[in-house]
Amino acid sequence: MMNADDQLPEQIPARVPATMKRRRGLLSILLTTKLDKSTRRIRLIALGFTLVYCIIGGKLVYFAMHPELRQTHEAASDTVAAARPDILDRNGAVLATDIKVTSVFAEPRRIIDRDEAIDQLSTIFPDLSIRELTERLSSHKGFIWVKRAVTPAQQQAVYHLGLPGVGFMQENKRVYPNGPIAAHVLGFANLDGVGISGLEKYIDGQGLSALQSAGFNLTPSNLKPIVSSLDLNATYAIRDELAKGIEKFKAKAGGAAILDVSTGEVIAMASLPDFDPNNPVDALDPHRIDRLTVGVYEMGSTFKALTIAMALDSGKVTLNSKLDARESLRYGRFTIHDFEPQHRFLALPEVFTYSSNIGTARMAMMVGVDGHKAFLGKMGQLTRLRTELPESAEPLVPKKWSELNTMTIAFGQGLNVAPLQALMAVGALVNGGYMIKPTFLKRSEADAMANAVRVVKPETSESLRYLMRLNAEIGTAKNANIDGYFVGGKTGTADKIIHGHYSNDKVLTTFMAIVPADKPKYLFFVMLDEPQAIPGTYGFHTAAWNSGAIAGKIVARVGPLLGIEPRFTPPAQPFPLLAQLGYSAANSAVVLGSH
Repeated sequence: MMNADDQLPEQIPARVPATMKRRRGLLSILLTTKLDKSTRRIRLIALGFTLVYCIIGGKLVYFAMHPELRQTHEAASDTVAAARPDILDRNGAVLATDIKVTSVFAEPRRIIDRDEAIDQLSTIFPDLSIRELTERLSSHKGFIWVKRAVTPAQQQAVYHLGLPGVGFMQENKRVYPNGPIAAHVLGFANLDGVGISGLEKYIDGQGLSALQSAGFNLTPSNLKPIVSSLDLNATYAIRDELAKGIEKFKAKAGGAAILDVSTGEVIAMASLPDFDPNNPVDALDPHRIDRLTVGVYEMGSTFKALTIAMALDSGKVTLNSKLDARESLRYGRFTIHDFEPQHRFLALPEVFTYSSNIGTARMAMMVGVDGHKAFLGKMGQLTRLRTELPESAEPLVPKKWSELNTMTIAFGQGLNVAPLQALMAVGALVNGGYMIKPTFLKRSEADAMANAVRVVKPETSESLRYLMRLNAEIGTAKNANIDGYFVGGKTGTADKIIHGHYSNDKVLTTFMAIVPADKPKYLFFVMLDEPQAIPGTYGFHTAAWNSGAIAGKIVARVGPLLGIEPRFTPPAQPFPLLAQLGYSAANSAVVLGSH
């Protein structure tokens, strides 16, 4: 018997093919098994991808079936403050404009840890109410604002938090570069870009809101600026002088304005205290109302200009007429006194310069109750004045208008109107006799005259200008008689009604000045609420000492800004119509000088 080592060489290869065959068979089986497993894996992977796509498709269908989720960013865009047109002054200076700011928003459904988000966000924005933020983040809304108009530092801090569901959005913010200057005229727009008051609210009412609602893409480039009637420099000046006057005379409040009597444009206006439209937290404070359009007051003796014009225009009196002011005027249990009684007959110019209540009341009675009411109605004093500013007040008119009402209203007591109404009326009396509705938008004289209505004769208008000039020379308006400007003026002091009774020591003072008196371009107005007597006013707190003095400072400061050139030589014939009628300044000087 031989062992394997003893086998012959030629016998060994004969056994190899059988072994290889067995190995190859095993390898084939192994490879087939592996290929089968790979196919299953590929199929499993393919099935996984199919499931993923099915889930995505299902989500898309779900979003399509749930518009609130699909329109999260659409909802966001609806709440973003839309662009608004710039508001400019008459010379092109920017009064209100938009800037781009970043705001922080959240999608409550995507917030993973609400408490953590609230804690971290409130650290960055300490002024946020945690309770309100918690309520909003707990809602089922697809979009909420977290903080509007954040600073770059705050934006960076939120970004580094990396909170899912919290993001940033660019939007418009309304800014007012001049702060409180012209605040009551401009009004303000809220964070959503909606006009709340003033010209901002007017703009929305002219179609801006409708365009925004219709989905128009409004940008500063496709919005035409709104050109206001205001002169920024003049507005700053009158506000500054008014503030100084309020402080000097220790008044509660005040107002001032400049009206272009040939166009009706409000060139400047200020009411103090006011507010900053960039941060209008005080805008709704009743003490900060616009006293020229929203407040209504008894205008005092400035109303005598209307009464005298009425009497002159009716032909009941002339500048040569004399009125009996020897004694106080009694009506039943009421007695009408003069502040500076002369106890004699007064020439009509004297009634104006002495501001005689008695003489003015007598002229009103000559015209009669019905004629008086009709004249004041024609002058726009009995109905609400409507301008571009949505805020306006209804005048307080007596329910039963008796002869006594006519007598007292004649000198500015018993009828409450907005100061801008009174300005409109006096403007018509001095511009040649045309009633022109005030506007806060820039317009030409031709456009203004297209809708103007004649309310008094040209000679009546010239008579009023003459009387106002005379009053600045020798009467109660002397404090506003600034050299070179040929000023004319009228004072008004009205006792305030406190708890239903006229006060003995609280007054409202007003002053109106025209520049220049021979051919007025501007009508200046100043009003003080409860001014006090101070050293230098000799115990008086009447308009001549405070509102008149402030008006004089405004004329001197604003005149050059408005291009009024001083004339240090008086015009040779300032009142030509009166000269034709045989009346001149020399006539009045003789009459007044004789007393």
